[in-house]
Amino acid sequence: MRMLHLGLRVTDLDRSLAFYRAVGYQVLGTVPDTPFGSLTMLKLPGDPFVSLELVHRPGREIDISAINHLVIQVDAMAGATAALTAAGLEVEDVNVHDADTGFSTAWLTDPDGYRIELVQWPAGHPAGMTEADFKPE
Repeated sequence: MRMLHLGLRVTDLDRSLAFYRAVGYQVLGTVPDTPFGSLTMLKLPGDPFVSLELVHRPGREIDISAINHLVIQVDAMAGATAALTAAGLEVEDVNVHDADTGFSTAWLTDPDGYRIELVQWPAGHPAGMTEADFKPE
């Protein structure tokens, strides 16, 4: 088993698409009429798979409180934050946790209030968190 993607309800599809495109997501496809609303499937460059689905039904109120945050890996935090700022997005709380390894994080907030954590792993770190991240050194 593996997780495929996460669906986020959004209030304004055009506004959300503009935000997520500025983050770097690409639209892979859409499903216009479902019981949930219209579905827009997004993927990040270099990733062959959909990782985010924007769910939009006009007039429906959304509750973002069930989602704490999403996490996106970046190759270089300085370059990513510069590109995001140039695209008009506000990057918050840039934090270098370990200057020797490059491990750093930063935050964005999407138009509906969903929080997105950006992570730059140390060189040689796997693409995601593993059991090794929780073992004492």
